[in-house]
Amino acid sequence: MKPQELATLANSIRRRDLQAVFEAGAGHIGGEMSVIDILTALYFQVMSVHPENPLDPKRDRLVLSKGHTALALYVVLSERGFIRKDEISSFLQHHSRLNGHPNCVKVPGVETNTGPLGHGLPVGVGMAKAAKLNGDSWRTFVVAGDGEMQEGSNWEAIMAASHFKLDNLTLIIDHNRLQQGARLADTNNLAPLAPKLESFGWAIEEIDGHDMELICLALSLQTVTKGKPKCVIAHTNKGQGVSFMSDNVAWHHKVPNKEQYRQAMAELTDTVQ
Repeated sequence: MKPQELATLANSIRRRDLQAVFEAGAGHIGGEMSVIDILTALYFQVMSVHPENPLDPKRDRLVLSKGHTALALYVVLSERGFIRKDEISSFLQHHSRLNGHPNCVKVPGVETNTGPLGHGLPVGVGMAKAAKLNGDSWRTFVVAGDGEMQEGSNWEAIMAASHFKLDNLTLIIDHNRLQQGARLADTNNLAPLAPKLESFGWAIEEIDGHDMELICLALSLQTVTKGKPKCVIAHTNKGQGVSFMSDNVAWHHKVPNKEQYRQAMAELTDTVQ
């Protein structure tokens, strides 16, 4: 797909995500809006995945370490054909398999259960190391939040990935500068992230996390540095696409009322401006 087509699709996914949050009365809308462009690029352009065979041993793997944005992943998986589109309406309902955090036992396309922050990257390192041991060429991608990078387990994994020269591993940091209840700068300010990861032996690239062309290029195989794991620091906006949500910490898991919902849906047009 061309970058403009991917951007249009991402906007459509945002609208469906917003609708599901509104109908369920719960969700993590701000972080979902910031990560949707990244997930869309991964599943529709970058990764080799097969909805008809979700456990294909040669598939690429995606670990959504910021598991509280599971709804964004569910909508992407439904658009890609892993689950039915109409199942999104069951989000958080009784007996639904679409829980607030992804479950690999229940949902095709989910590689591992996530939710406790700081767990996804260590799992991703294990996946990438397994591929190396088996001589396989599939790649592992991990999407983490910037607030999540305060977890010490991530930095242990970062050291291990560099030591094992896991150039089949890509960490994508959704750098929206906000976490639950506060700005990153006001809690444990890790920025700038690039020099820290670089000092651990990683290849680093910083991009606009809402520019589809840049996202796809940064995640492509051609930009991999042999012998080094890669970190893409994606500068994003929490609540991207909705004026009153954008860069607003209140929308970490706030639910829009009817008037806000109508305004947000109107702003998230299907055609990218």
